[in-house]
Amino acid sequence: MKNRISAPEIWGGIEATINRVGDTFNDQLRSGDVYTRETLIPELARSGISALRFPVLWEKHEPVEGCCIDWSWSGKQLNILEEKKIKPIVGLLHHGSGPAFTNLSDAGFPRKLAAYAEKVAQRFPWIEYYTPVNEPLTTARFSGLYGLWYPHKSDDRSFLQMLINQLKAVVLCMEAIRKINPDAKLVQTEDLAKCFGSSELQYQVDFENQRRWLTYDLLCGRVDWSHKLYNYFIKHGISKEDLRFFIQHPCVPDVCGFNYYVTSERFLDADIDRYPSCMHGGNGRHRYVDVEAVRVQPLQGIKQLLSEAAQQVQAPLAVTEVHLGCTREEQLRWLKETYDSCCELRAEGTDIRAVTVWSMLGSFDWDSLLTRRRLNYESGCYDIRNGKTRKTAIGKMVHAIAANQPFHHPVLEEKGWWHREHVGTQGVRNDAHTPLLIIGKSGTLAQAFARLCAARGLHFVSLSREDIDINNEQDVAAVLRRYRPWAVVNTSGYVNVDAAETDAENCYRINTYGAATLARVAGEHDARYVSFSSDLVFSGQKKDPYTETDAVHPLNVYGNSKAAGETLVSRENADSLVIRTSAFFGPWDQYNFATQVLQKLQRNDCCPVIAEGTVSPTYVPDLVHTSLDLLIDGEKGVWHVSNEGGISWSDFAREIAFRGGHKSDGLTFCTAEDMNLKAARPLYSALKSDKGIVLPKLEDAIERYFKEKIA
Repeated sequence: MKNRISAPEIWGGIEATINRVGDTFNDQLRSGDVYTRETLIPELARSGISALRFPVLWEKHEPVEGCCIDWSWSGKQLNILEEKKIKPIVGLLHHGSGPAFTNLSDAGFPRKLAAYAEKVAQRFPWIEYYTPVNEPLTTARFSGLYGLWYPHKSDDRSFLQMLINQLKAVVLCMEAIRKINPDAKLVQTEDLAKCFGSSELQYQVDFENQRRWLTYDLLCGRVDWSHKLYNYFIKHGISKEDLRFFIQHPCVPDVCGFNYYVTSERFLDADIDRYPSCMHGGNGRHRYVDVEAVRVQPLQGIKQLLSEAAQQVQAPLAVTEVHLGCTREEQLRWLKETYDSCCELRAEGTDIRAVTVWSMLGSFDWDSLLTRRRLNYESGCYDIRNGKTRKTAIGKMVHAIAANQPFHHPVLEEKGWWHREHVGTQGVRNDAHTPLLIIGKSGTLAQAFARLCAARGLHFVSLSREDIDINNEQDVAAVLRRYRPWAVVNTSGYVNVDAAETDAENCYRINTYGAATLARVAGEHDARYVSFSSDLVFSGQKKDPYTETDAVHPLNVYGNSKAAGETLVSRENADSLVIRTSAFFGPWDQYNFATQVLQKLQRNDCCPVIAEGTVSPTYVPDLVHTSLDLLIDGEKGVWHVSNEGGISWSDFAREIAFRGGHKSDGLTFCTAEDMNLKAARPLYSALKSDKGIVLPKLEDAIERYFKEKIA
């Protein structure tokens, strides 16, 4: 990280959007059970941030106009922030259209929001920083131009009227607040957007690059008859009186906040044949596709865009949201690059006050732009699933930056995917960088790790049993000295459960003693270590999913070898990560249960399936991605990682047959005795995690399996 002499402050943010789609209001904090969890805000306060973008949102507090407002939750959290000397930046509307009694098209909207702002200021007169409306231009586009959010309009007039109404509300809110607290300051946020495009679309590019500044131009009273977009307003029915309002009531932001995402830079591509028809659009003059610029050309990057913003707004700046919805290492790389760029700009004289980490508690359903409620979760500084609050590598980085301490992680040696020459292709390998070492090269799991490490830009080395003898301590030490890995992923294992009954010595040699040797030597070489265990360490006496704290009681040699391996690995290296999983299936190998069922049904072969036993089938890509994230986060101990949902082997086979277009009468359901299985198996071994890890539901995993599998 850069020297703190030129460093901006570190602010934090909570993704707290309450947006409306149709008649449904979606509340991010309710989705994460934030309102009922007492420890979350104190946890954020311990992260070292100096300010927190905090929601006191209109839709939550005044759902019915004029109702008696319950301030208890907000008041308690704001008191905590005040005690911790963390300044709140209070937001009143975050991508919302207001409560049900109004909307962005309502002429009374500005006055109604200002009335609410006055109530907030009366209740909390000490609050100094406000963002009455978050990203008004972006919200107007999504609600008035694209029709994604309420009131679902898709024309220029609606877009402009919604923008005007939101910005009038900002002006009136600040006037109302400043009557109570004259020192109140406006932190106005907007997307740090920039547009590029094909040469024949330069006129449209120029228009959109002028439009991106409208939030600040209007608030500062700059949109008069000489403004380049003045006639655009008039042409689409915005009155001169509406524009004159801002000239007569300028409300210059005290801090201009810019939110930067990998999608902030856009490219208008006239070569529409390169894209699926669902992406085709236009302006009535030309047909084109509006796509992320990174897919077409290198990003200009936040440093260049902030420099342009500083020249445009002539006011102090802050990055008020920095987040990348991606894998853990890419999140780290994005934050580091943004922070370093802001340090450089500040050292060069640009007045950048802060970088805001977004979203500290993660977010829900932004993969669908909040148009569908599926509760698809992306973690941030913390992972708050399952009622837990688990600090991720992002949280550790933020704490280090805020404390003026160095932060290094080997994954930061690689550049982010947005810098790669061919974005979307597999990641590069750089032998000068510290690798992740994969043991068990020929196995299904090792090959999946290699594939996904390449896709994620994680430098790795994969070794076979010929390359390393995991039971020979000197051999293992020599390999680790040679490659100097930051982590060792042990996917090797004796996997034939029935053969193990008569081959116990060999089974224990690999699953128990070899795993322990790797753990011990990895610890001696300061390398993280992860090994894999099984649901077969349990007896099957439970009727609900097993968690990490349940006692093990294996029924067969294989299960005993895994249970003993867990114990020895933890004894030899207390920092080891042990992942228990179950019945994994994946799209890239021919040997997993799902693929073998399909192959037999396709050939009209007899397909025997054991009718007994409930398991948690685990989709290999989900298992690998989650394991890598836990490894990067520095987690240790035993973790259960499986897709959500227990199912019998017979029902799993039926589901695979149905999804594959086959009749289930090709399946033959048998007992363990019928199938001549030597090893006893638990009748119930479904898994779940009490540590906050939640993989997608099994139905979702099966759907992706059929989309991604190699024929």
